[in-house]
Amino acid sequence: MRRLPTGPSRRGRGHVSELTHGTRRGRRQWLAAKTKEQDGGTKPRKCVGPPCHEGEAESRLLKVGAMMRIRSGAVLKAVCAAQPKLLKGIAGRQLHSTYDVAIVGAGIVGLASARELILRHPSLTFVLLEKEKELAVHQSGHNSGVVHSGIYYTPGSLKARLCVRGATLAYEYCEKKGIPYKRCGKLIVAVEQEEIPRLKALYERGLKNNVRDLSMVDAKGIREREPYCRGIMALDSPYTGIVDWRMVALRYGKDFEEAGGAVLTEFEVRDISTVKESPAGGPEGMKYPIAIRDKKGNEVQCRYVLTCGGLYSDRLSQISGCSPEPRIVPFRGDYLVLKPEKHYLVKGNIYPVPDPRFPFLGVHFTPRMDGGVWLGPNAVLAFKREGYRLYDFNAQDFADALSFRGLQKLIIKNLSYGLGEMYRGVFLGAQIKILQKYIPELSLNDVLRGPTGVRAQALDRDGNLVDDFVFDGGVGDLGSRVLHVRNAPSPAATSSLAIAEMIADEVESRFTL
Repeated sequence: MRRLPTGPSRRGRGHVSELTHGTRRGRRQWLAAKTKEQDGGTKPRKCVGPPCHEGEAESRLLKVGAMMRIRSGAVLKAVCAAQPKLLKGIAGRQLHSTYDVAIVGAGIVGLASARELILRHPSLTFVLLEKEKELAVHQSGHNSGVVHSGIYYTPGSLKARLCVRGATLAYEYCEKKGIPYKRCGKLIVAVEQEEIPRLKALYERGLKNNVRDLSMVDAKGIREREPYCRGIMALDSPYTGIVDWRMVALRYGKDFEEAGGAVLTEFEVRDISTVKESPAGGPEGMKYPIAIRDKKGNEVQCRYVLTCGGLYSDRLSQISGCSPEPRIVPFRGDYLVLKPEKHYLVKGNIYPVPDPRFPFLGVHFTPRMDGGVWLGPNAVLAFKREGYRLYDFNAQDFADALSFRGLQKLIIKNLSYGLGEMYRGVFLGAQIKILQKYIPELSLNDVLRGPTGVRAQALDRDGNLVDDFVFDGGVGDLGSRVLHVRNAPSPAATSSLAIAEMIADEVESRFTL
């Protein structure tokens, strides 16, 4: 039998070592001994979850242990691997199969939201379901690591407000938790005269968004901040920084577990439906009317569901009977990395002036917390939703993307741009030529192919990029108890704590917690 990690929880403290008895009698003796030990031998132990008899408690414990790989220590292992001195490890929490709220998806938005909800409602039970073996391994673990300041977004928009507040909360959180970060700043550099009006408009937009410490600098100011960078004029944002967002996400997960939350990994949700009938005539079906099942047939029951599915947010919505749109289309971004002997070329973030004719930002220079420097990324259609390699392919993902009218219209509108991105992804010399506009000293010999990320881009049926947050629910017994976060666009990592506040508010307004 697998080891069932347990530990401190709001309902009591327990320790389970390993089910070593192969007989039913042996397991009963083991349960009785542990019950007597933990309750001082005076009171019968209460079952965790809905009312049950002794035999049912044993059955539930054995079923959960045998059927699910329960990883309440998953967060701790991952964080310790990322920063060994950050955590010393805590015992896992005893788990059961019924909860007040289930959160599906353990990326940075799901983790931040789970943390916020359990801190607001410590008397409720929460479970976080993740299909991978570890947490925050996709978009949250494959990004540039930038703490954005909120310059680009329409003044007064939700995206702008969340980014500005999120950056402040992120820096405060990192200080409190001892997570390393650097406020290395960012220059948005104009290299052609036609870019200057757009740069000045960005400056005005940033001021309206209350971005801290913005200023315009000339060519001399650019060289003072970035000695090897060349440009006509730049927007200087010293409040922009860098951090390891996966480390931050894993720390959110640790907070969630320490508050009593449960984490189940390798639980790939395939069905969300109402419970058809109460087992054994009990009240579970009434109190916990929603059943979430994974592809192996394992089941968790709950009162309410929040999904933060990232690359699979549209499919999670569909399986619960909600709208298939906006549709998620995956775009792969390939980075180059500077060779170590050339790191001196870049001190902080160097970004281009966005071109409104194109759907994505463009390549940039990004220093990393480990001392490296990433260049890029490009943006090309991925043939697999989690396809990080050039030849990764999934027939369903590919067919879903190409059959969607929204993507077809986007391709037609941006055909030349898309072909150019593909060309530059294959021929590095073409990519270097663009980067040399900002750092002329850079050469093809100075770079290597680097990591890759996949972006969950939400599209509507008219081929427009969905650029703001989208929530989705439904009506009836199921839809009224499910909230889907359909789109949490960049800069979702920077905004994660602010987004979590908003999601928790939305959960509280829709559900009776």
